[in-house]
Amino acid sequence: MRNGLIVLSMLLCSITSAAAQVSVGIGLPGVSIGINLPVHPELIRVPGYPVYYAPRVNSNYFFYDGMYWLYTGDNWYASYWYNGPWELVAPEAVPLFVLRIPVRYYRRPPAYFHGWRSDAPPRWGEHWGDAWEQRRRGWDNWNRSSAPPPAPLPVYQRQYSGTRYPRVEQQQVLQSQNYRYQPQDAVVQQRYQAQRAQSAAAPSSPSAPRKQLVQKGGEDVQRHVAKAAPQPGPTAKPERLQPPQGTERQQQAPRSQGQDRGAQGKGAQEPKAQRESQQPKQAATARQQQAPRAQGQDRGPQGKGPAQESKQGQEKGRDKGEKEGGERNK
Repeated sequence: MRNGLIVLSMLLCSITSAAAQVSVGIGLPGVSIGINLPVHPELIRVPGYPVYYAPRVNSNYFFYDGMYWLYTGDNWYASYWYNGPWELVAPEAVPLFVLRIPVRYYRRPPAYFHGWRSDAPPRWGEHWGDAWEQRRRGWDNWNRSSAPPPAPLPVYQRQYSGTRYPRVEQQQVLQSQNYRYQPQDAVVQQRYQAQRAQSAAAPSSPSAPRKQLVQKGGEDVQRHVAKAAPQPGPTAKPERLQPPQGTERQQQAPRSQGQDRGAQGKGAQEPKAQRESQQPKQAATARQQQAPRAQGQDRGPQGKGPAQESKQGQEKGRDKGEKEGGERNK
């Protein structure tokens, strides 16, 4: 039972490692391969070869025909910028002059290089098998005197290091502006064009739709701005945004109510002010009205006095006449 569990665990581990290798093997450009160069490395030409190597980099790092080539983890990778992103290259697609680099220029040779001649290329046929050997037959046979000249180094990349290292979409622009060299090797040409096409599309597939959405949104914003702010001209009139009917009524209703309230408040304040200002006038008017009335009342008794006096005089005269008439009769 225990042995069965051990075998099962070993099988699961092998399946997991195989899946990991497949995920890396499919390898989009930009896979992490454990190589990070903070600055552009120093490159020295391999004598008699159109290839450069990096003596101060602790890795198998080369430059050939306008591209960087790296051998690590039993895989070849390629990039046209010195610190990637790196793209996995199948053994059948590695350029011939990269395969022919002598063993001594591998700064970190794998263990299976042990015992091979340092001035000769690695024994790739032994390592990759007969099928590869048949497909790449004659790869190590060439005339050394007819080797092509090396491609110029992209020295402009030295100014892009650390945090200034460009993103993938910027790399292609800088490459086209500063490095006019075109690959001469047919295999490199295919690799170069394929990698440039992938970089032009996007660093990774999920970001391509995002870029289209951003561009589409930018166009929408521009159209909206152009509609909101038309270009000045003799007949250009600013476009007024009509609010919804319900909103207009709501805005007008509170406004009319506010005006009515303001009018009411003002009307309520005006009588108060008028009353305060009219109180002295009313008091004066009341005094003026009362004064003649009082004088009339005063004149009434005075006017009534003479009438009473005449009446009393008549009565006194009558009494006096009666007395005199009585005396005469006596």
